[in-house]
Amino acid sequence: MSLGLKEKAALCYNSALAKKAVNVMALDVRGLTDMADVFIIASGTSRRHVQTIVDYIEDSLREFGEKNYHIEGYENARWTLIDAGDVIVHVFQEEARDYYRLEGLWADAPPFEVEAELEETSGGAHG
Repeated sequence: MSLGLKEKAALCYNSALAKKAVNVMALDVRGLTDMADVFIIASGTSRRHVQTIVDYIEDSLREFGEKNYHIEGYENARWTLIDAGDVIVHVFQEEARDYYRLEGLWADAPPFEVEAELEETSGGAHG
């Protein structure tokens, strides 16, 4: 079973929140780039916090049967990227996020509406 765009975005967004990510946002980048349809941007308070957020998102993707994703920047964890195809998750340490200002680069992207509870749409059956 493969997740649809809304479900995958919600899974990544809510997984980041579950691990206390800071300032989590979802941007709809359809029509602005061919890289992805949604960017999720979040911050962690330390290297370890960023890695914890990324680990949990990765575990959640696997639990819902998503296997085609790639992670970059995990070791130093200043800016870690999870490329899950149509959804790309950027998890920054706060000072790196302030420096790169990714949301400013994508200021034309409207917010992407995410479902608060993925469990309800999945029927509770996991991988």
